[in-house]
Amino acid sequence: MNLIEHCIIPDWPAPPNVRALQTTRAGGVSSAPYASFNLGSHVGDVPLAVARNRMFLNGLLPAEPVWLEQVHGQVVANADTADCRPSADASVARHRASVCVVMTADCLPILLCDRHGTVVAAVHAGWKGLAAGVVEATVSAMKIEGQQLMAWFGPAISQSAFEVGAEVRELFVAADPASDAAFVSRGGTHQHAVQKFHADLYALARLRLNALGITRIYGGDRCTYREGEQFFSFRRDGATGRMGTFIWIE
Repeated sequence: MNLIEHCIIPDWPAPPNVRALQTTRAGGVSSAPYASFNLGSHVGDVPLAVARNRMFLNGLLPAEPVWLEQVHGQVVANADTADCRPSADASVARHRASVCVVMTADCLPILLCDRHGTVVAAVHAGWKGLAAGVVEATVSAMKIEGQQLMAWFGPAISQSAFEVGAEVRELFVAADPASDAAFVSRGGTHQHAVQKFHADLYALARLRLNALGITRIYGGDRCTYREGEQFFSFRRDGATGRMGTFIWIE
């Protein structure tokens, strides 16, 4: 099986020694509703199928990735020293062959690196993580000025498919009034209807990165919800698999 044919190679001007990889839902052995390249061991899939899928990555990665126990928070793990499954939503690496990874199925995966290829990071950025400051915490852990960093956005749910409550909008707008532009009111059918909004995860993450001086941002043009043949989506399917977004220094 040639897994690389089913993967996305990020299109961004990262240094030659920085390598990155985005899996899709294709190329594995899991059965529906996890068909077929599910990397999540916590979603109800057959453990052996998940293990086989992860084994297929061996030919594409220099080492075993530092898998995270993602909790929608702002903790950042050190992939160079982690020897278990840390409870974190991002990881940073400076050593060669230390592989950072985050798993998603609608949340936004963000990859970061500096222009000299000395540090890399992977971030799990759903709305809860973004609001909690996971992007800011990751950049702080990288210990590099924002102007020296670049970012790539992996596949996430698009604004037209991502409905949230008014409390989510209020949380972001309270922290940064400019966030208001990332929300579009869905409107109510009568005066007592609960107001809902469509949120743009990509725009919210871009605002956070820009505030840190990071303006070189790539990707961000896919939708996990609408591209069902290629991506897992929790919002769309409920029971579903997880994709992996990987980065390392060669």
